[in-house]
Amino acid sequence: QVQLVESGGGLVQAGGSLRVSCKASGTIMRINDMGWYRQAPGKERELVAVITSGGSTNYADSVQGRFTISRDNTKNTVYLQMNNLKPEDTAVYFCNAHIISGVSGVYWGQGTQVTVSS
Repeated sequence: QVQLVESGGGLVQAGGSLRVSCKASGTIMRINDMGWYRQAPGKERELVAVITSGGSTNYADSVQGRFTISRDNTKNTVYLQMNNLKPEDTAVYFCNAHIISGVSGVYWGQGTQVTVSS
């Protein structure tokens, strides 16, 4: 059974930095795109950043230049480095991945809370 587990969220002051990680485990043949989404209270879940298996990246305009997505294919792990954090970045951050396995599909992590105080 495939699982995604996030870690690294927490509380930080505005202007600070955090790195969140997400590790995929289970019987995995290949991982295609991996991404980070976030959902703030009362708002829709939105895409933050995505990275392909080849390393191409795409970012939401609101985080461009502040956040960096990366992955370690040897560890089936995706990272999101968040710098110059703002209070409006406060949300639950979810990772997802398109995984080829016995049951292929898009998998989601359980989410990790990121809170930015002003």
